[in-house]
Amino acid sequence: MRSPLSLVLCATVALAIGAAPVALQNPPPAGSTPPQGQQGQGGRQGGRGRGIAIQPGEECPPGMVEIRANTCLPPEFPPPSIVDYRPRSTLVTAEHLVPKAKYPAVDIHGHGAGMLSSPDGLANLVRQLDAIGVGVFISADTMQGERLTRALEVVNASPYKDRIRILGGVPLQNVGPGWAEKVVAQLEADVKAGIVGIGEISKSFGLTIRKADGTRLAVDDPDLDPVWAACARLNIPVFIHTAEPQEFFQQPDMKNERWLELALFRDRRNYAPDQVKFEQLMTERDNLFRKHPKTRFIAAHFGWHANDLGRAAKMLDQFPNVTTEVGAILYDLGRQPRAAREFFVKYQDRLLFGKDAYAAEEFPYY
Repeated sequence: MRSPLSLVLCATVALAIGAAPVALQNPPPAGSTPPQGQQGQGGRQGGRGRGIAIQPGEECPPGMVEIRANTCLPPEFPPPSIVDYRPRSTLVTAEHLVPKAKYPAVDIHGHGAGMLSSPDGLANLVRQLDAIGVGVFISADTMQGERLTRALEVVNASPYKDRIRILGGVPLQNVGPGWAEKVVAQLEADVKAGIVGIGEISKSFGLTIRKADGTRLAVDDPDLDPVWAACARLNIPVFIHTAEPQEFFQQPDMKNERWLELALFRDRRNYAPDQVKFEQLMTERDNLFRKHPKTRFIAAHFGWHANDLGRAAKMLDQFPNVTTEVGAILYDLGRQPRAAREFFVKYQDRLLFGKDAYAAEEFPYY
């Protein structure tokens, strides 16, 4: 079964070659007169008389692709859809696989809580971590209550206390009068029990979670301030996931590079007119970072700025209390390798490794 990452890569390849699922379903028949532009001259243009000329910066008409600079042509065969296009690579070159990290890695973004509920599950997790070179695995599952208590008991009674760390959770539902005092008291107890931070605070924070009065719980809501202040006092980090990739807030049309994800995963669709917008969430997040300079925040998923490294740099420069991590953003780094390397060198003490969804076979990607 393909991972979400491979699905994204397939979508990118398919879109790049024009194998889109909607506009290309009925391409103009070979030899037909295009609806706009001028007839190509064929031959040297590669269009054999069927190409049309477009102006610099102009797009090809629907059902056509740009085969040469400013020359468009429709395919002669029905194009495959995004989901069916699986080209075989003819590349012949040496492979240099990296099945295990050279140095023991620390995974700040682990979702393996299901394996922390029993000694056998924990032992199995550690065996997998040994095989891929992860030295410390941090459970970022916002565990609370009995689930948290059980996980801490299993880890603390095992020989793996130095290999597994656990982040606790904060119940963000029904925020209102008296809420903060109870949460801070529980947080203090959880720190004494062994948690090393809180998170991953879910993406639903800011998007869908409601307060006791029914209003949207904003990321910078002042009712939450006592909790963030307590985290500073207790010297524990807050691992927070705010928003989603920008394109998840846009219509899944033929310009959307995340079309396939939006078509596959209902919970990633945030483009309804009545939903909060990406920039509003970014503003609220930055307000939070600014209001609590003594609280250490970890912005999950590069703060969703891996596609704009200038903006990511601005976030880190503006907020020295913020670090970030690389979970689920490899596609953005891979398409700008030189810029990404320079960013990693410059901000090497502000970047953490995080895998997100746990699957041992996927770690070699990183």
